[in-house]
Amino acid sequence: MRTAEYPSPDHFLLHLSDTHLLARGDRLYDRVDSAAHLAGLFAEVEASTGRPEAIIITGDLADKGEPDAYRMLRSIVEPAAARLGSRVIWVMGNHDDRSAFRTTLLGEPASTAPIDHVDFIGGLRVITLDTSVPGHHYGAVSEAQLAWLGRELSVPAPDGTILAMHHPPVPSVLDLAVSVELRGQAALARVLRGTDVRSILAGHLHYSSTAMFAGIPVSVASATCYTQDLNVPVGGTRGQDGARTFNLVHVYADTVLHSVVPLGSYPALEYIDAAETSRRLADSGVEIMPAGTLPAFREPPMTMPIRVLS
Repeated sequence: MRTAEYPSPDHFLLHLSDTHLLARGDRLYDRVDSAAHLAGLFAEVEASTGRPEAIIITGDLADKGEPDAYRMLRSIVEPAAARLGSRVIWVMGNHDDRSAFRTTLLGEPASTAPIDHVDFIGGLRVITLDTSVPGHHYGAVSEAQLAWLGRELSVPAPDGTILAMHHPPVPSVLDLAVSVELRGQAALARVLRGTDVRSILAGHLHYSSTAMFAGIPVSVASATCYTQDLNVPVGGTRGQDGARTFNLVHVYADTVLHSVVPLGSYPALEYIDAAETSRRLADSGVEIMPAGTLPAFREPPMTMPIRVLS
C-alpha cells in the first residue's frame, strides 16, 4: 500500500460571506432575492453530505442592519446548521448594525462597541475581529482591539488560529474598492506576524481572491447575493446577478486548504460515488490516513535520549 501524501483534514469549515438580507423579503436592486440564494446554498451543501464543524459568515449579513433581516437570516441558517451539526460564527460587516446584530443574533444587550470574540472548535481557535466603522463603509481596527488581539494571540492554540474579519487586508482588482478598503493595515500586520494565525478569512469584495498578509494566507469569499464582474473594462465596476460562490476550508497539520465552490448545477460528465472511490483506491494500493496523522512527507520529531547525571 502507498500512503497518500496527506491524511484526512483535522477540521472542516464552511466559509460564506455577504448575504445582504433585507427585511420583508425585499430584493436587492429590486431583483436579487438574497434570502432565496442563501437557502439554495444550504440545500446544495446538505445534498453534498459534507458536514462542516462550523459555518463562518464574514459580514454584511443584513444589507441595512434591520432586526427583521437578522431574524430572517437566523431562520435560514440555524435550522440548516442544526441539520449539518455545525456551529455558526457570525462576523460584523460594514452594512451591519452592531446593536441589532447583538440583540437578534447573539442575544446580548444592545451596544455599539466592536463585536470581537473567540470560539474554539476542538483545538482550533477562531477569532472574530470587527473591522466595521459605524456610519462608514471602509474598515479599521482600533488600538484597543489590536491590544486585545495581541493578548489573545500571546498563547498559541493547539491547532492554531483562524482569524475571521469582514474587510480583507489585500489589494483590490477594482480601483473603486480602495475607497472602502481596510485602513491602517501596518498596525494589524505588526500584531499578527509571528503568531499562530494560520489563515485569514474575509469577505466584502463580492468576488473570490487570495493573497498573503504578514506571512499569513488570506482567503476572501465572494458573496452569496450578487458578485462583482472582474471582466469589466479596466477602471470600472459592475455588479452582476450571478457567479455566486462559497468556500470550503480544510485544516491540516501543515496547511490550510481553501476551495471555491460555485452555486448552481451544471451537466454532469461522470459520477463516481464514495463506494466506487474506495474500491478504486484499494485497487491502486493507496491509503488515506485518518485525521491527526502526520503527512507522509513529514518525519516525526526526533526524540533525544535523556542523560541522567549522577
